[in-house]
Amino acid sequence: MTAPSALAAGNAKTLSHLDWLEAEAIHIMREVAGQCSNPVLLFSGGKDSICMLRIAEKAFRPGKFPFPLMHIDTGHNYKEVVDFRDYRAAQLGERLIVRSVEDSMKRGTVVLKHEGESRNKHQSVTLLEAIEEFGFDCCIGGARRDEEKARAKERIMSFRDEFGQWDPKNQRPELWNLYNARSHKGENIRAFPISNWTEMDVWQYIEREGLELPSIYFAHKRPVVIRQGAIVPVNVPLATGELTNLPKAGEEIVELQVRFRTVGDISCTAPVESDADTLDKIVLETATTTITERGATRLDDQTSEASMEQRKKEGYF
Repeated sequence: MTAPSALAAGNAKTLSHLDWLEAEAIHIMREVAGQCSNPVLLFSGGKDSICMLRIAEKAFRPGKFPFPLMHIDTGHNYKEVVDFRDYRAAQLGERLIVRSVEDSMKRGTVVLKHEGESRNKHQSVTLLEAIEEFGFDCCIGGARRDEEKARAKERIMSFRDEFGQWDPKNQRPELWNLYNARSHKGENIRAFPISNWTEMDVWQYIEREGLELPSIYFAHKRPVVIRQGAIVPVNVPLATGELTNLPKAGEEIVELQVRFRTVGDISCTAPVESDADTLDKIVLETATTTITERGATRLDDQTSEASMEQRKKEGYF
């Protein structure tokens, strides 16, 4: 007779790396729901937050999510992404809260240095205002450690003080997958369930799960200029119909076939040249690239090596 332990060993299922990452993310999301009284899931319509929605579905369906969705809109987001955000939230039947940097500008809490300044970093102010408005004690985000040096320093449960600030030298230990999401009134936790994922993991997960995406993630032709070595989209239509990212004097507009590896504020998100118009082509292209996702596409991170860390200290995602 075969021993029970041998039977168990024979029937044991070996998890793939995607299964393991998914299980970890589900566990973290359930920890947030169990430890926090009023969390919120940040959802922009971008690929990382699309994965987060699938994780939430697997963690909590068939019930409703134990938190609303929220997007901090700069007012200069790509229309394709904003439309997808609204479509996906409605499809899931979940509550979507949208707060705009433009509203903060009207209140005077955000003041641009000049009309063309990127609004991306100013999302921190609007986010902190929304946290105070709704009393959220935890914001669940889709940041990953492989994206940028400052994000590589951050814990999965990242503590923010009563001013919304992050201190990289004062973080809670996370031993044996034990996560501490406790906070006092006015303090906040930022939880990152897919911290340990890479860009390749995200694309492979999207492919495996058959997740829908905004069209700009796939190769398409777009008018651009080459500015300081980066491909910069120009004459981009906003949701209002107004054009933004107008070319500067003397710049030559060319039409290139490009796709976006990451999406954010139009003023600071650059595409890459690509013919990857399907998920399997994107996975292959990601496997062969030698430039990091944000290094290739986020103009706001290139102002200095400390750009992201400084913004996170001020309350950024």
